[in-house]
Parts: sequence; C-alpha cells; structure tokens
Amino acid sequence: MAPSTRPRRSRAPVDVFRYRDYREFLSAFYAQGKAAGLSYRSFARSAGLGAPNYLKLVIEGKRNLSAQMAERFARACRLNQEATEYFKLLVAFSHAADDVERNELHERLSRFARFRSAQPLELAQKDYHSSWYIPAIRELVTCPGFVEEPGWIAAHLEPNISERDAAHALDVLQRLGLLERDESGRLVQAARAVTTGQQASGLHLRNYHAELMQRAVHAMHHLPAEERYISALTLSASAATYAEVRRRVLAFRQELIALCDADPDPARVVQLNLQLFPLSRSIAAGADMPPEPPAARSSASRTSSVPSKKD
Repeated sequence: MAPSTRPRRSRAPVDVFRYRDYREFLSAFYAQGKAAGLSYRSFARSAGLGAPNYLKLVIEGKRNLSAQMAERFARACRLNQEATEYFKLLVAFSHAADDVERNELHERLSRFARFRSAQPLELAQKDYHSSWYIPAIRELVTCPGFVEEPGWIAAHLEPNISERDAAHALDVLQRLGLLERDESGRLVQAARAVTTGQQASGLHLRNYHAELMQRAVHAMHHLPAEERYISALTLSASAATYAEVRRRVLAFRQELIALCDADPDPARVVQLNLQLFPLSRSIAAGADMPPEPPAARSSASRTSSVPSKKD
C-alpha cells in the first residue's frame, strides 16, 4: 500500500486569551510544544536566557517575570503584537500589589475582543457581581407584588438606587439568562439558585463581598435594631476545631438556602454576611510560654458582640 500523501494536521496553537494566569498559559504552551520537540533548553535559547530551566521555574511559581522578561517570553512563544500586549498585562495582573491595581489591569485585559469572546463566563461573573443591587433585584423578582418598573425597583431597595441603575440591572440579569419571561410575559428567575463555583474570578468576588460589607455598615447606622442582627464572635480554637467550625458554617449556609428556597411567599430581600478568618498566627503546641493564672483561662477569650435593644 502506498503511503498516504494527506498533509499531517497540526494542532491549533495555545490561545493566550483563554487564560487568566500566565503560568497556566506557559504550562499549556510547553506541554503542546514538547510533543514537537520543544525543551526547556531550546525555549531558553529562543528567549535569550542563560538558565536552561528558567521556564520550568516560572511555571512552578519559583520565579516571577518582570516586564522586560515578559516581552522575551512572549517572543519565544511566538505571540503576535496583540497577544504579546495581552500576555504582558497578564503578567502585571498576576503580580499586582493590591486589588486597586488588579481592577485597573483587569479592565484593560477585558478590552481585548479576543478575551471577551474566549472568556464569556468570566465577563458574566464580572457583570453579575459588579454591584450589590444586581443579585438583590434578582431576588426581589420572586416577591409577590413585584413591579417591573425601574422607578418602583429603585425605591424599594435599601439604600435606594437610581432608576438608571435599576434598568441596567434588569438588562444584565436578562442578558445573563438569570431572569426570563414566563408564558404570561412576567419576569421570573431562570434558576432558583446561583453559585459561583470554582470558575469565578476571585477578584470579582472580593469586590462584591467588600461592597456587601459596606452595606452592612449602612444597615448598622440607618436601620432600626429590630430589623437587623449584627454580632461577632472572637474565639480560640485548634486547627481541628477551626476546620469543624468552618464545616458547620457551610452547613448552616446550605440550610438557610434550602429554607428560603422553600418559602412560598417571600416579602423582602435580606442579606446575610458570614465571615470566618483568623486574627492571629498559629501558636505551636508545647511552645515555651508562661503559664496563665486560673482566672485567665476562663471564657474571657471568647468575646461575643450582640446588639442590645437600644443598638
């Protein structure tokens, strides 16, 4: 049998615009190139690097890329000008000092048309978590008596928002498929629950939760005590107990979701913020520490902040 003359099909190049982590892109690029003979040493030559394993160290997180080095890596990956600019921004985004800088860089990343087409879920998450009132309006729709009118919606949120913001929220929720129209044309939720899962960008969620904390401050100062409950606990715990506390918080959260999902007649939208985080570094068991007097080993280390009737 004569050998086939059909040309060998080459694999599509790794698309950098599908990545939010430059190390993951480099790992995918190397994995695909390795089948065609790419090695760490040959990549180093293409990038003009002295260390033959520099790419490996970057992929493993043991080395970071400077702006100048990002340019050389982009050239070694054979990225065109647009992809190179995206890759350099991706490197800067990964090494940003704080969320202010990360937000600015993410905005620049999202201006690339190929990013928008390659990562629709990323942008959907960003839109949904862009303002506290968008998820709130999604829940408001379930209340009997809801009126699909921006002025009515704006006046029924606490604090009030503008009619323009209310109209924008309705547009976002319908565009994302989170609200739809039933047979009578009334707006309803397309799905009862929304979960961010593991694909959501941590940046968007941090922005969202920070805004919800601001809403809690607003409630503390503007709502009567009988309409809110704000408390805090300061505890000490072993690693095992801390893990159990976290498990119980998650279980309690799921219990509340099920309770509200089964409510046939919701009347208002409420917000429950749950935060659990350490206030100290771990102290090794058996470390040399002066013994505490008996009085200090009482429940004084467990502080609860509960609102009074006058709070």
